[in-house]
Amino acid sequence: MKKYKCTICDWIYDEALGAPAEGIEPNTKWEDVPE
Repeated sequence: MKKYKCTICDWIYDEALGAPAEGIEPNTKWEDVPE
């Protein structure tokens, strides 16, 4: 799984962890994250 970092706010999205606080389940690929 990959990690992505926002160049504006330095937020890191880890596909393995997802973002449960934002409703994004673990193992969700970046391209499947809603805008």
